[in-house]
Amino acid sequence: MESSMTKGRPLTLLLKFVLPIFLGFIFQQFYNMVDTVIVGRYVSPTALAAVGSTGTIMFMIMGLANGMTTGYTVLISQRYGADDPEGTRIAFVNAILLGIISTAVVTVTALSVMHPLLRLMNTPADIYNDAYAYISTICAGSIALIGYNLLAASLRAIGNSRTPLYFLIFSALLNIVLDLVFIVGFHLGTFGAALATDLSQAASAVLCMIYIVRKVKVLRPKAKDWHLHKEYSLKQLNIGIPMALQFGITASGTMVMQSSINIYGSTAVTGFTAAGKVVNLMTAGMPSIGQTIAAYAGQNFGYGDLDRVDQGTRDAMKIAAVYSIVNGILSVVLLPIIIGFFFDPGVDVASYLPYARAYVYACVPFYIPLAMIFIYRNAMQACGYGKTALMLGIVELLARFGTAFLSMKLHSFNMAVAGDAAAWVTAGVFSIILYVFVMKQLRKKER
Repeated sequence: MESSMTKGRPLTLLLKFVLPIFLGFIFQQFYNMVDTVIVGRYVSPTALAAVGSTGTIMFMIMGLANGMTTGYTVLISQRYGADDPEGTRIAFVNAILLGIISTAVVTVTALSVMHPLLRLMNTPADIYNDAYAYISTICAGSIALIGYNLLAASLRAIGNSRTPLYFLIFSALLNIVLDLVFIVGFHLGTFGAALATDLSQAASAVLCMIYIVRKVKVLRPKAKDWHLHKEYSLKQLNIGIPMALQFGITASGTMVMQSSINIYGSTAVTGFTAAGKVVNLMTAGMPSIGQTIAAYAGQNFGYGDLDRVDQGTRDAMKIAAVYSIVNGILSVVLLPIIIGFFFDPGVDVASYLPYARAYVYACVPFYIPLAMIFIYRNAMQACGYGKTALMLGIVELLARFGTAFLSMKLHSFNMAVAGDAAAWVTAGVFSIILYVFVMKQLRKKER
């Protein structure tokens, strides 16, 4: 299923490639939402708030995983686009070894700081234990998350976006079954929800590796490859570390934002959590098009065609603009319907709805700037400019710090939930400026 993206109409290629990734993100958001629904209905609303209060930490873990794995696999797409089979294979093996080392660092660090981090984030006392049980279990299983993301990103780097989708669908269905077993059957609460997530992601990672070894000749490792290659490691770390740091910095900003929301109590946190799931679902197409442009730009940069990189980036923005407008409308219209699924029929949803509306209404006008961040950032990273991600992360952090400070000063919940919107619009504008600068630099080198 691998394919070259160096020939053909960019818009057609992007649409064909993005659809499986988009469906994968939808399934991912779907089973994350099912986690939340089952916890809210079969445990309690406070358990739902506990899961929601760790959302920003979860975002950091997933962000570090996505940043590292996307960064490590950029070289795979470049070598594949340059028609270098041996280089493609070595870049893949090197990415796995770097991924293992990175996983150990992330897991140990996260588990050692979790208690002070939850306290620093003003986690309400009535949800603290459930929050810790959930997020510490997720952290302990981060090898599954990083493993799947790395293998799936490697397949996408060589033009195969369909196979990761199949394994993700399997993982989503397995996660739902395990949720019901652990939460409804064994009454394991938030720990059971996290355990179900870990095990389902581990299963999809194993299936990905089996598929690569059996079916994907260009990535299939050889015995002589299993050691770190200095040249490849430096290139992959040069892109992967800034990308991981960018997500880490961005997540730090969202933690500050979550801290300012936690002040308003578990009802506010629950409403914000439910609304966050809606926004994540409605914006799933944005990271999808970002991953698509990463594979497309990486292959065409490796092939040496900057004009195609630029054309593909413009076409990706056209797709994202239409998507943002349509899904912005759907976010507002469907919000009251969707959040009703998170609670038992006996729960008064009306008490949570104002908090949910405040967040959604703040985010919707800025869906297009959010899409810009994903598209321009991934295009620049695919061309070897990994440090631009770090710069964008700092811009987002400052924006979220500013709104969080104002919200605490003014004691305004509306200002607290505006942190994401402020980050998206400032980083979105900055991403365009950086992209124009990077393309000028690349064209100078080309001459």
